[in-house]
Amino acid sequence: MTNTATRDFIASNSRKTIGLMISFIISLTLMVYLIVLLINLVSSKQSYHDQAFIFTLAGQTAVYVLPKIFLIAIVWLLISYFAGHNFIISSVRAIELTKKNAPEIVTIVENIAVKLGLPTPKVYSINEEALNAFATGRDPKHSYIVLTKGLINKLEKAELEGVIAHEIAHIRNRDTRLMLIMIVCISFATIAAELLLQFALTAKTSNSKNKNVFVILMFVLAAVLYIYGYLIAPLIKLAVSRTREFQADATAALITNPRGLIDALKKISINSAVKNLSEPFSPICIANPLDKNKRNTFFSKISGLLATHPSIEDRIKALHTMSSSINNPVKIYR
Repeated sequence: MTNTATRDFIASNSRKTIGLMISFIISLTLMVYLIVLLINLVSSKQSYHDQAFIFTLAGQTAVYVLPKIFLIAIVWLLISYFAGHNFIISSVRAIELTKKNAPEIVTIVENIAVKLGLPTPKVYSINEEALNAFATGRDPKHSYIVLTKGLINKLEKAELEGVIAHEIAHIRNRDTRLMLIMIVCISFATIAAELLLQFALTAKTSNSKNKNVFVILMFVLAAVLYIYGYLIAPLIKLAVSRTREFQADATAALITNPRGLIDALKKISINSAVKNLSEPFSPICIANPLDKNKRNTFFSKISGLLATHPSIEDRIKALHTMSSSINNPVKIYR
């Protein structure tokens, strides 16, 4: 990819990230308003045909509720932007790799980062035998690469170089920032829904009638948030282009031997399922981290319609084409 094309792609990702943030705030606020409208429709003693009254009542409630939701959404995005990587890394129980405990891996990362003119990302490892990897962070100065134990142990050096170069290419292209916002937007609703369910199950009030109404309301809100998290929020994935994987593969092939990444993808495709990664995290991985059972669930199939990755077979074909046109691949090591 030329420097001009790279700059254009980075600019495009920056615009998509801003659009993603705005879409999250608007869609969450709209969803809450619809909930308020539904509650007023169900609880109103007026005739259902008295639409003006119902909308007026919903509007009055919304004036009080929506500004708070709007503020919560903005705060959540700010926290996610500056600390979302901590949420992702801690959720997979990753351990940092250093020159002391993994000198060869850190050296590979340093060399590839230098080739691309980037700061060296911090490197982490997951105690998983599956073969997978991902990168995260808001910019190259705050970037992180996570590799599974299986990937480190089972790949040859050239293959590992290809995978790491692929992930650093995502960092350079600002894919990681876009995906970071996408993940926290999707995760927000499901996390909130789980908290509401726990709160409803443990709720205690002095009046049993009030408690029943309160618990039902919490369950309704949780159900709506689950719907938002699994069916509506994944539509945000439409902002993510599948070409980003081909572009990251192409960058990796240009600065390493294309054959290494080809062989790595073949091995990864056999066993890429990571136990600690749920569906919202799958877009950031080099390959689908869900096991076959999870891939066959209803929510997974719906989300799969908006898959953010091209097939590994197509990626390998593209790399073969590149490999045949590169007579002297640049090597990292002298």
